[in-house]
Amino acid sequence: MLAEMLLPAALAFIMFSVGLSLRTADFRLVFARPAALAAGLAGQLLLMPLVAFAVVLLTGMPDELAVGLMILAACPGGASSAFLTRLARGNAALSLSITVLSSLAALLTFPLLVKLVFVHLAGGAFAEGTRHLGALPMERLVGSVLAVSTLPTALGVLLRHWSGPCAAALERVVGRVALVFFAAIVLGTFLAHSETILASLATLGPAALLLNVLAMAGGYMLVAAVGAGRRDAVAGAMECGLQNAGLGIFVAITLLQRPPMAAPSVVYALMMNVGALALVYLARTRLLRGL
Repeated sequence: MLAEMLLPAALAFIMFSVGLSLRTADFRLVFARPAALAAGLAGQLLLMPLVAFAVVLLTGMPDELAVGLMILAACPGGASSAFLTRLARGNAALSLSITVLSSLAALLTFPLLVKLVFVHLAGGAFAEGTRHLGALPMERLVGSVLAVSTLPTALGVLLRHWSGPCAAALERVVGRVALVFFAAIVLGTFLAHSETILASLATLGPAALLLNVLAMAGGYMLVAAVGAGRRDAVAGAMECGLQNAGLGIFVAITLLQRPPMAAPSVVYALMMNVGALALVYLARTRLLRGL
């Protein structure tokens, strides 16, 4: 119970730190040039499931794990993507906008994609599970995005506006605390699911890592292809690579009552943070600055 309370609070604080680095003008610029936003949404809602399907076909994983990986791919973006985008010196306002809009779109796209997976990928073997999709907690999903991402970020933006000359110093202090919180969340996630991760890493690790690398590379190139700059492309990569793995775990264990289907989401939760931190390193060095 304590962990269930601390995790959202830590995520909210992290997003508050992101808000301190943003201005309202950053969001106006995002919507004034919507091509990058549209490309990022296409990457999250279309490219990610297509890449996941290609990975399933390439690796030939068992049906139950394949369905679990596709459920993960159908999930909207993760709450920490804007924070990691900021660490990578990308466009955090664009990243947050994509997260919010993809979570709203998931009200429609998530149940449809998962039902398609059950019908076509699993060959009807798990078709009985589709009746549970009507019970998906989509209102809770949108509510959590607002509570954990949107509202704390808005509070940070307002505080930056009100604090004036003190904003830079405040951002540095809060940013360091947020980095500690993020490290604690990653470590806590690993410890909480260590048994599943260690048992499934050899089987699912390569597929999860391949999916993450291809999704991030595809997201980067998709946003860059519409003429957006490097900062926007970094945001697109983060949004495509970071998924709401918690939703995938919930659907597999609670709604479908098939714990093995949760293994891809658990393993990907680890791999996506490894991939995201690698992108942060690349983006903060010379390796991506020339792109």
